[in-house]
Amino acid sequence: MTFSKLVSQTLCTCVVSALLFPTTSDAQATKISTEYLMTLYAPLEAGQEIDSSLYVNNVRPGGWVKGPRINGTLLAPAGDWSRILPSGASRLDVRATIKTDDGALIYIAYNGIFKDSEETEARAAKGEVLTSKDMYFVIAPTMQTAAKKYDWLNGVQCIGKMVSYKNDSYVKYDIFIVR
Repeated sequence: MTFSKLVSQTLCTCVVSALLFPTTSDAQATKISTEYLMTLYAPLEAGQEIDSSLYVNNVRPGGWVKGPRINGTLLAPAGDWSRILPSGASRLDVRATIKTDDGALIYIAYNGIFKDSEETEARAAKGEVLTSKDMYFVIAPTMQTAAKKYDWLNGVQCIGKMVSYKNDSYVKYDIFIVR
C-alpha cells in the first residue's frame, strides 16, 4: 500500500469514527425547558414510623392545587411513603387524587427525593417552616385522567420542587411540565 493510500484510508477512518462516535466536546446536549403547571399544597398528619427506615404520612383534608390550567382539591385517600436510605437521603412514593373545580378526577403519583441535614432536621422538629433553600426536595409527578379537558396530562412528565415544608403539618410544591 502506498503512503498516500494509507494516509487517505486513515483519514477516512478517522472522519467516519468522528461522525459515528462523537466525543463529548463534539456532541450537542439535549435542552430541557419547563412550563409552570401548578402549585400543590398537601396538609399532612403526623408521620407513622414503621421502622427507622420507613415513615407513612396520611394527607389530611384541605389540600389543593392551583395553576393557570388546573385548579382543584386533593381527595382522600392520599398517602406519602418516605423511605430513608443508608446515605440519609429519603425516597418518596406519593399517590393522591385531584378533583378539579369543574368536577374532573385526576390521579397524581410521584416519586422523589429529599435530603436534609441534621441542622435542618432539628429545625423541622422544632416546628420551623423549611424552604428549598434549606434542603434538596424534588419530585417527578405523572398524572392520569379520563377527562377530555385534561387528557393532555396523560402525556406529560412533570418535575416539582418543594416551596415550603412544616414537619407533621404540610408540604407545598411548585410543579412544572418538562418540555
